[in-house]
Amino acid sequence: MSIHPIVVYGEPVLHRRAERVTEFDDELRTLVADMYETLAVSNGVGLAAPQIGVGKQIFVYDADDEDAHVRRRGVFINPVLVGSKVPEGRPDPETESEGCLSVPALDFPLKRSQKVTITGVDENGETVSLAVTGWFARIMQHEYDHLQGTLYVDRLQDKWKRRWKRAQKAEGYDVPGQSWMPGVDPDPFGHDLDTAED
Repeated sequence: MSIHPIVVYGEPVLHRRAERVTEFDDELRTLVADMYETLAVSNGVGLAAPQIGVGKQIFVYDADDEDAHVRRRGVFINPVLVGSKVPEGRPDPETESEGCLSVPALDFPLKRSQKVTITGVDENGETVSLAVTGWFARIMQHEYDHLQGTLYVDRLQDKWKRRWKRAQKAEGYDVPGQSWMPGVDPDPFGHDLDTAED
């Protein structure tokens, strides 16, 4: 297994729809193993293949599902996600904020569906499915969005969108070619192993 650099907002692969996986072979299994390793070292809870520069419909996750009181770790390839209606109103900065490994050091509030069902296959082509709620449903939506070429900051509303645009300009997150290496570069979120971004 090997750790991959994580590309940053502005890299073209993050902003286009990922391609379906059609070959379930050793190369794919190695990629998935590398993604798990990269996720672990990044202190994240989810990682999509476009975030390591691979435009394929794959994401891995490893996080506590607080509503179900279990730890979940797995992979979705070529997933389909169905969510409940996104609640109206303004997002709560205390309970509805997100961060992203491809938008280093920033987080913003965003409304998400409270319940989702997601179905796909694993690295061996076997069907996998989850029905989850709450924070874990947020993780699934965040990673699924990556496969559609959408980052959470692309969904922000009102003042949060304006704040993102200012931060984007200040941080230089509008040009390709930027990345950071988990385990080598300083953790851009400054968190320890007990907290994580997706």
